[in-house]
Amino acid sequence: MDNLLHLAAMALNIDRFLGAFILEYGAWVYPALFLIVFCETGLVVFPFLPGDSLLFVGGAFCATGALTLPALIMLLLVAAALGNTVNYQIGRMIGPKVFESNWRFLDRAALTKTHDFYQRHGGKTIVLARFIPVVRTFAPFVAGVGEMGFARFQFFNAAGALAWILSLVFAGYFFGNLPFIRRYLNLIVLVGISAAVVPLLIGTGWRLLMRRS
Repeated sequence: MDNLLHLAAMALNIDRFLGAFILEYGAWVYPALFLIVFCETGLVVFPFLPGDSLLFVGGAFCATGALTLPALIMLLLVAAALGNTVNYQIGRMIGPKVFESNWRFLDRAALTKTHDFYQRHGGKTIVLARFIPVVRTFAPFVAGVGEMGFARFQFFNAAGALAWILSLVFAGYFFGNLPFIRRYLNLIVLVGISAAVVPLLIGTGWRLLMRRS
């Protein structure tokens, strides 16, 4: 429980955490950011790690000169694409039986929700899911379980990684250091998470209600 509270505090105060890390460890921040993005996209047990806010704040620190923009972008692109590929391969290895077993380390509700989303929207889910917390962690896994073709998966994987990394890092680079943005960054992060998660919760609740009626 304490670890989850610490991670939640980190996600909502990522600017302070990242700034302190850069001051203390310097260039070690690059492999740390790589690892966070890789784990969030590549391992289904880490959907709670900061993703969008981390990219945005990373771009803001590039604007101050604390981080190098090309190096950060290339590193995060590799982490995001590689993470999805590992997640996909795990899904291929486990197969459809994942929906029949009750494994503690899997969030069954999130897995089912992502599977339904994937069934409706097909390959473009891999791109769209990049911008939806939790769903982006499960989407490549579900693609692997559903035996989506590897070449087709990699096409959408690369497109999604480019769209996600470039849009958020450049948004942070150009707007992250504006006084208004820095002052209300925590609120912006909460609004962003809510905007992505709340519609999914409402949709799930509506489907459950319709099944009971």
